[in-house]
Amino acid sequence: QVQLVESGGGLVQAGDSLRLSCAASGRTFRRSAMGWFRQAPGKEREFVAAISWSGGGTYYADSVKGRFTISRDNAKNTVDLQMNSLKPEDTGVYYCAADPRVTPTSLSYNYWGQGTQVTVSS
Repeated sequence: QVQLVESGGGLVQAGDSLRLSCAASGRTFRRSAMGWFRQAPGKEREFVAAISWSGGGTYYADSVKGRFTISRDNAKNTVDLQMNSLKPEDTGVYYCAADPRVTPTSLSYNYWGQGTQVTVSS
């Protein structure tokens, strides 16, 4: 079991940066692939970024590649998402996900946080 709590969302202007953090508890965190997903109003949830359990592999959606960076600290049980050069289309609720049994780019994560709102104004 893994419990996840996101933080760091907020209202920013286009071009600004935000850093989201996901705090995890549970013994399987350190063996878990971790992902960030987002859901905009009226749209389906979409993949944003993911990282392997070791941190050696990172993966990004084309829409955020070069602007977002995912990282993890297994000693602190945290996964962060650094978001730079934010655009209005990055607006949405951002969710952290974890699962020790899936590959990082899977859409079948079993453990999810409650989400944190990110709003980017133009």
